[in-house]
Amino acid sequence: MIIEWSALTAAFLLGLFSSAHCVGMCGGIMGALTMAIPANAKARRWLLLLSYNLGRICSYALMGAIVGVFAQQITESGGAVWLRWLAGALLIAMGLYLANWWRGLTYLETGGRYLWAYLQPFGKALMPVDTAPKALALGGIWGWLPCGLVYSALAYAMAQGDAIGGGLVMLAFGLGTLPTVLATGFIAQQLSGLLQRRQIRWSLALLVILFGLWTIWGGGHGSHQHHNHQEMSEGMDHSEMDHSSMDHSGMDHSGMDHSQMNHADMDHSHMNHADMDHSTMHHSADESESVREQTDDHHHHSVTSSDAARE
Repeated sequence: MIIEWSALTAAFLLGLFSSAHCVGMCGGIMGALTMAIPANAKARRWLLLLSYNLGRICSYALMGAIVGVFAQQITESGGAVWLRWLAGALLIAMGLYLANWWRGLTYLETGGRYLWAYLQPFGKALMPVDTAPKALALGGIWGWLPCGLVYSALAYAMAQGDAIGGGLVMLAFGLGTLPTVLATGFIAQQLSGLLQRRQIRWSLALLVILFGLWTIWGGGHGSHQHHNHQEMSEGMDHSEMDHSSMDHSGMDHSGMDHSQMNHADMDHSHMNHADMDHSTMHHSADESESVREQTDDHHHHSVTSSDAARE
């Protein structure tokens, strides 16, 4: 498999750009994680936070692999272009959402709420979170929380066309959200405030929109298709191909140079010269003399053989 580093970098930046939104959704959960831990137990608190985020990112990667399996079936059926257009359209919607120009992504979250209704009770059963395994499990469940930005990233993961590519893209997206989500206290407020500034938010949103347009245009997929075509060509067996029905009558061989061709190993025993037209053949004087000598030698050999047989 060829890893598309440009796709992974883009997914990481998408996660980083949308991390302010993640803080808004996951901030309450992060607070709940630390309620059962004394304030002076900083090492244990960090262990829980890391475990929770590891579970969350792993759930993103799992989602990416799942949609990648379906995307591979669509790609093999010739629908790769449609997947790329869908990913680009949702990335544009993500940019509009980040800039607060259009909130259309919220409609996508409606479908995810049906699944979340079944998963949420398992998350509540893990409270209070006082051990790393509980935090890991809670993060794995909370990663499925309905989120339009995550769904947009999933569409981009689908555009990779396979399970491994989709999983890696969502892994990179999750890692992009990690710095802001992990930050606590004053640092979290500073990062969130910086990302919420209108100039910065609009700039990031425009970058995401441009990336969506670039995805629709086909950026980041040309080299992947080229390598696939090359691998297919190298793996094809041409030995069983039947060329008997091919029509070569229209081919022009006048410009071909046969001077370097080696005819020593060619088998002419099955060639039929009965229908060949020799009227246009041109033999130079040297060639005619050579042919004449060969004919005389052949005639002399024939006469000698006949005399020997008569005796």
